[in-house]
Amino acid sequence: MSFNNKEFATMRKTLIALAAVAAALAPQFAAAQQDSGQWLLRARALYLQSDNSDSTGLDLKINDKAFPEFDVSYFFTPNIATELVLTYPQRHTIRSGDTIIGSLKHLPPTLTLQYHFTDLKALRPYVGAGLNYTRFSSVSFEPAVDAALSPSIKKNSFGWALQAGVDVPVKDGWLVNFDLKKVQIETDVSSAGTKVGTFKVNPLLVSVGVGKRF
Repeated sequence: MSFNNKEFATMRKTLIALAAVAAALAPQFAAAQQDSGQWLLRARALYLQSDNSDSTGLDLKINDKAFPEFDVSYFFTPNIATELVLTYPQRHTIRSGDTIIGSLKHLPPTLTLQYHFTDLKALRPYVGAGLNYTRFSSVSFEPAVDAALSPSIKKNSFGWALQAGVDVPVKDGWLVNFDLKKVQIETDVSSAGTKVGTFKVNPLLVSVGVGKRF
């Protein structure tokens, strides 16, 4: 999985911002009771920045967007956890260059295995890796595009997911969360039943939210 210059710039700015926020919050929460319990529920506001690369020659793109997501984690040990990220199907416009040619919805549940660092009293940074499954639905194209190309896409995508983030315990199991993911999402593009290339969404996901551990 590769990162382009735009994504590196976004990741660098995001990590710097998160480090600054975490550093500012740490003194306030340093004395807070460490959260405990095997289950952790979070609600996050997420921003999706698509890689938008394809081999069809059509310069295919989907729009970046913000949307809510919900995730649940289970801690096998204080350091090892698994996280399942859930949301509802997200609608995107499909463009060829700057021209809108259609739309689709995608549902991208992601499962990661995480390592949480527990030696910092005020912060709980973690890293994770896992799998993403994306289901494309409600795919439609403009009538002129449909008539000329009879386009279609593969409805299922499986890929890797990489993750880094930090939980900041507040009190009584409540926490503030900052999270960054790179997810592999791609689909085959066909015209009149013949594959013409692969469209790679491969988004960078930046999110902030709150959680409760119990």
